[in-house]
Amino acid sequence: MMNKVIQRAVNIAGSQKKLADLCGVAQPTVWRWLHGGGIDARYVMQIVNATNGKVKATEIRPDLAQILKAS
Repeated sequence: MMNKVIQRAVNIAGSQKKLADLCGVAQPTVWRWLHGGGIDARYVMQIVNATNGKVKATEIRPDLAQILKAS
């Protein structure tokens, strides 16, 4: 199943390769994110920054918002 949030991030960045470069990962990592692979919490803010905030952290990993609220 395609991750629509990551697809939006790819569209904003211009390509999977550009998003990967902005996040400091290899392009196959972005492909994995797109196709349902887990997104490590350490990359969430890099994706947010790569999209100039157009993609929100809670869109990428809604579970992180729940963790922060609980603490």
